[in-house]
Amino acid sequence: MGGTHLWVAQRVTAMILAVAVVVHLVTILVAVRGGLSAAEIIGRTRGNEAWLVFYGVFALAAGLHGAIGLRGIAAEWLGWRGRGFDLAWLGIGLVTAIFGIRAAVGLYAA
Repeated sequence: MGGTHLWVAQRVTAMILAVAVVVHLVTILVAVRGGLSAAEIIGRTRGNEAWLVFYGVFALAAGLHGAIGLRGIAAEWLGWRGRGFDLAWLGIGLVTAIFGIRAAVGLYAA
């Protein structure tokens, strides 16, 4: 993947993460201040497709954003480059995203 594509992907995922982090933190603050327990919060997220999609997108953006950033650091500091290197970092990002998506599915199915 070219440098321009990675730059754009990094910026797009950063925008998604900026919104997602604010929504996530505000939701936590509202829930905690409202006196909801963890069980009540899980009860409200169970079976809710909107939260599943939200946290799925959040996890995918976080995984890709982190992998692109770490790829840049490794390329600069360690001099690692090449197609295999790029594919390895893409794989790391997708595996990380899958872990987050599995957590979102777990909340949905809880």
